[in-house]
Amino acid sequence: MKIPRIVIAGATSGVGKTSITCSIIHSLQKEGYSVQPFKVGPDYIDPSYLSSVSKKETYNLDVWLMGKNQLLDSFVLNSNSSVSVIEGVMGYYDGFGGDTNYASTHHVASITKSPVILILDASKTSRSIAATALGFIKFHRNSGIVGIILNKIGSKKHELLCKSALEKTKIPIIGVIPKNPELNLESRHLGLISTLDDKSLKTKIQRISKIISQYVDVQQIIKISKSATPLEKKPKPIAKKTKTTIAVALDTSFNFYYQDNLKALQREGANLKFFSPVEDREIPKCDGLYIGGGFPEILGSSLEKNQIMKKTIKKLSEDNLPIYAECGGLMYLTKSILSNNKKHKMVGIFDAETKMTKKMRLNYTKGRICKKNLISEKLHNFQGHEFHYSQLDSISNDSKFAYTLEIGEGIQKHQDGMIEYNTLASYGHLYFDSSNYAQIFVKNCLEYSRR
Repeated sequence: MKIPRIVIAGATSGVGKTSITCSIIHSLQKEGYSVQPFKVGPDYIDPSYLSSVSKKETYNLDVWLMGKNQLLDSFVLNSNSSVSVIEGVMGYYDGFGGDTNYASTHHVASITKSPVILILDASKTSRSIAATALGFIKFHRNSGIVGIILNKIGSKKHELLCKSALEKTKIPIIGVIPKNPELNLESRHLGLISTLDDKSLKTKIQRISKIISQYVDVQQIIKISKSATPLEKKPKPIAKKTKTTIAVALDTSFNFYYQDNLKALQREGANLKFFSPVEDREIPKCDGLYIGGGFPEILGSSLEKNQIMKKTIKKLSEDNLPIYAECGGLMYLTKSILSNNKKHKMVGIFDAETKMTKKMRLNYTKGRICKKNLISEKLHNFQGHEFHYSQLDSISNDSKFAYTLEIGEGIQKHQDGMIEYNTLASYGHLYFDSSNYAQIFVKNCLEYSRR
């Protein structure tokens, strides 16, 4: 199966991968190509930038969460456009554990057999840029690097010095981007700001993409993408007949969802209805509730003021409506969120309080489901991830947990996945197709609807 594709990788974090990837998407679209974006790793925020330019939902590619086979299946099945563009994560060879290539951008490029364009920050170097490039090309015998983009070039003289040095690598230079502070993207918390948080960012990223696109060779990019090795065609999963409805929280506070997770629920027969815990006064009529991650502390006051929404969710939980929540969703379901010395009252399903901290908890997680719950009927091992700037305090001694952790911090030491009524909430995020989580969740929603 022929899938034109390309990976945009960086020598390190912060070299401009997201803005340059957006500019490449913009350039391809100007040439009449439709573009399907992907993002390496478990990140939720960068995908919103790629989606704002491509006008298509971005899919994550993470080996730890998905496994090699599931990752390749997802990539092939979701590559329905003229070109697939994959944005990398961190430095090209940075994998899980620091001393391994596992789950790195290079690992994903190898699995998907994709050619790679490497972005180098040239702001504080000239001739030495060639040593950096050669290091990346020769570090692994199959680097996959077929082109280089130089970012933050200071002058024409600087450009000529870098180009002259890079001639020895025999790797073509696909773009030369001048240094310009206006091309920088704002950051907050765990990376960039979600475009859902600030509508003006959509306009800004589109403007930046247009500017940068002038400095990349789109014809070379098209040629490279078409040189990719054909991949084996994957059979399309058969979707079940719609049989239940799940309400999904989606607004500026809750917007961290894997597209594959949402599609898995739909494939299992769920009709998804989206609502806003910030703006709406009612939850759509449903048989289950899914509250994803995000930054509920940012709009803590607005969430607190929506008393009708909070009371409704708590009552539905007490009525045993299946409710699944992750990270920001967990925070929202506790009694309160303390942020910037202000305490905002939340839903209060769980007898615990959330406190924002300065410490970032960013981990891949590994553990075991030790209690049957609304997404799993069997006890088994799992792999997921967590990233948050909060912790739960004043946790009741009667609290019940569904997960024991080998790797990761979770809610408290070695434990995650709080259970109350038919509600399950965790700091950890799971990839639904790594098990039959979607199937069991939909099954529980269907059983609730038949009561």
